[in-house]
Amino acid sequence: MSSGFPGGSDFYNAAGIGGGGSALINNGQVQYRSQLGGILVDRSSTTMLPRRRDMVAKRPLGELEIQKQQLGAGPFLRSVKQRIYHHASPISTLSPVDFSPPDFSGATAPAVQSTLSGRYGLPLFQHHRSDSINPSTNRHQSNIPSLPGLSFSNCLPPNNNQAVALDSEPESDKKMRNRLQELEKQLLDDIDGDEGDAGSVITNNNSEWSETANLITTPSQNQNQNQKPLSPSPTSSSSSSSSSSASPSSCSSKQVLLDAAAAISEGKMEAATATLARLKQVSNARGDPEQRLTAYMVSALQSRRNPAENPPPVAELCSNEHVFATQMLYEVSPCFKLGFMAANHAILEATRDQPNNIHVVDFDIGQGSQYITLIHALADRQSGQPIVFKITAVMEPGSSNYSEDVLGAVGDRLRKLAERVGVKFKFNSVSRKLADLDRDALGNDADEALAVNFAFRLYRMPDESVSTENPRDQLLRLVKGLSPRVVTMVEQEMNANTAPFLARVTEACAYYGALFDSLDAMARDSPERVKAEECLGRKAANTVACEGKDRVERCEVFGKWRARMRMAGFEASPMSQQIADLLSSKLKTMTRNNPVFSIKQEGGGICFGWRGRVLTVASAWH
Repeated sequence: MSSGFPGGSDFYNAAGIGGGGSALINNGQVQYRSQLGGILVDRSSTTMLPRRRDMVAKRPLGELEIQKQQLGAGPFLRSVKQRIYHHASPISTLSPVDFSPPDFSGATAPAVQSTLSGRYGLPLFQHHRSDSINPSTNRHQSNIPSLPGLSFSNCLPPNNNQAVALDSEPESDKKMRNRLQELEKQLLDDIDGDEGDAGSVITNNNSEWSETANLITTPSQNQNQNQKPLSPSPTSSSSSSSSSSASPSSCSSKQVLLDAAAAISEGKMEAATATLARLKQVSNARGDPEQRLTAYMVSALQSRRNPAENPPPVAELCSNEHVFATQMLYEVSPCFKLGFMAANHAILEATRDQPNNIHVVDFDIGQGSQYITLIHALADRQSGQPIVFKITAVMEPGSSNYSEDVLGAVGDRLRKLAERVGVKFKFNSVSRKLADLDRDALGNDADEALAVNFAFRLYRMPDESVSTENPRDQLLRLVKGLSPRVVTMVEQEMNANTAPFLARVTEACAYYGALFDSLDAMARDSPERVKAEECLGRKAANTVACEGKDRVERCEVFGKWRARMRMAGFEASPMSQQIADLLSSKLKTMTRNNPVFSIKQEGGGICFGWRGRVLTVASAWH
């Protein structure tokens, strides 16, 4: 077996050292290098190899000191230390290394060689080299002068009394040569700046060089050691193992929530139940934002795990309580409130050339609070001729959200406000199916500047993934046929429509986590905040726990809305820089210059966010 560098073959196979050395690899087990006479014993043999005459055992320190003083100006042992190089090599960072022999002259040379050989207990080797190393040949010089300062006596794996083992599978000579050269370089290299070390790092008992040698010669084994072993237990998956061993107090609650969701997705209900039980202990609907999010998400995942015992919120999203709580959310969250303001400014800008007769069709008017600021803006804009402002509220037949009485109360409240500021106001309500809606049904006159408002409405409309009728696109085509001056759209920036369960849980944790965090500026026991967060909790639970027609919350990112609007025939009407500046000023006023709130124009829309996460996007179309 060639050692991979000139002189190595003679060193490992010379008579009296290797004893006619045997192969390093046999029957798939890692063998050892040829035994060094008088030092190592072949484990397969019970006899001691003959001891070389030029080698001696360990010697007392006092005797070594006397010999060192007799050498006079001879070379002294120095500490060696690993050095990192950056040279190209087929398998390592080191290139072939040239160890040039020292020039020992005079009468001290034989004594030096003899002394160093005796000190370290084995012959020191060093190769001559007249030309550059030729990687393609395995011929080496037979003369092996000694290398001062080299020791292999402690380069053994800790507590093993064996030489460094090579990989059990055959390797090419070229690869083996580079490995041995790298090991040789790290063991032999001397650093001038470390002469003050107490002793040689090779003789240190921490086996640092042994670990380096093993790392070089057996890389695959070390890489495998760095990997976590897989448990044979079927409950040791990424989800259940985290669920059973990770404590919510020691790691992120969001990550543990995702682990619980993964267990539910994989059908490992016992692991999911255990994880949710521990999460419930650290959750608190009145605690910090993370505790609040955890409380609502645990409830959502429990509904997903066992909908019979924990019914998910479906009907609740159509209750008057939820409508009122949603209104609280719009009032207390700057990102939602500014979205409505952006829609109002887009309507004002689109009707500037016909300011005195404006008709807005709203498919989800809620409590009508959006139009309070619009009525004030119209009053400020009128000059001489009175402004007529009409709102048509459209509701689905049989809708439990809005009744004639509820819509009538909304209209009366807005009418009183308009009268106070000098704006003539009209309010209509229409309850018809989408297929029956047209200009006449909506009461749209020819002299009116028509605007359609989709503020937080389209995401609740089922699309093609739910129904072949695709009510979402059907509504957009209907509105396109009305030829409005402007169509305003405000939506939550969350990918939770067609995304699979695990992706929705991840998105919900990130999105609603940011929302809970943004509301933390309010008092934690504030009634408005409590109502708003209960609204968010129901929305998150419906997003996570429900499927099919029961999943009402189907938010999408602005990029998907943009593509859908274009497919319906709409073109974007980017809001002016004046509107963006006005909204930015409003944001600073509302948040007291809180820098974590953000506003930016992107992709034709105006984005409102918290800590870099976009929460709502407002856009205009025609």
